[in-house]
Parts: sequence; structure tokens; C-alpha cells
Amino acid sequence: MRRDVFQAIADPTRREIINLIAYESMNLNAVSDHFNISRPAISKHVKILMECGLVVIRQEGRERYCEAQLHKLKEVVNWAETYRAFWTKKLDALEDFLAKEKLAKEKRVSKRK
Repeated sequence: MRRDVFQAIADPTRREIINLIAYESMNLNAVSDHFNISRPAISKHVKILMECGLVVIRQEGRERYCEAQLHKLKEVVNWAETYRAFWTKKLDALEDFLAKEKLAKEKRVSKRK
């Protein structure tokens, strides 16, 4: 089954695994040493990350090393960018509205004096 990158980042453990191997490949034992869950549970998370295309496993002798393939996260960045533009526009409009309200309130207060 092919999963998408959003499924990978939906889980905090998988996000932490990505953080761990982002700059340095690690064997599965080293990855599992950073968590308080079982090695089989870590293997399951790594499998999902592989299915999402964010991790590849490199075999060296008896060791299996996890390597991050972070270019797939661009899909998330592109998706989030759409909403960033939307919310930036909305928040700018709110800022303008609040500034006008503050100015109007200051005028009302100064007229009372």
C-alpha cells in the first residue's frame, strides 16, 4: 500500500524519527534507543515512513540504516502555503479593523474630555 506524506507527519513519533535521521542516517537500534516504545513499534513507524517515501533503508552487512528523503515534504509545504496566503490576508484585514476600532475609541474618549 502506498501512503501519502501527510500520514507520515500525522504521528508525533514519526515526526521525531524524521528529526532524528534528517542529518544523519541511523540504524534501527539507534533510532529505537531514543524512544520509550518497543523496537517492533519503531519498525512499524519506519515502515510507514518508507511507504510514504520519507525514509529509505540501506543495508550494510547485518545492519539496516534509515536515511531521510526529505524532498517529499515539499508536498506538505506547497499545501500549507495555500493556507498561509489565505490566513495572512484574513489576519491583515483583522489588524486593519482593530486599528480602526482603536482609533475610533480614542476619538470618542478625547471628545468626552
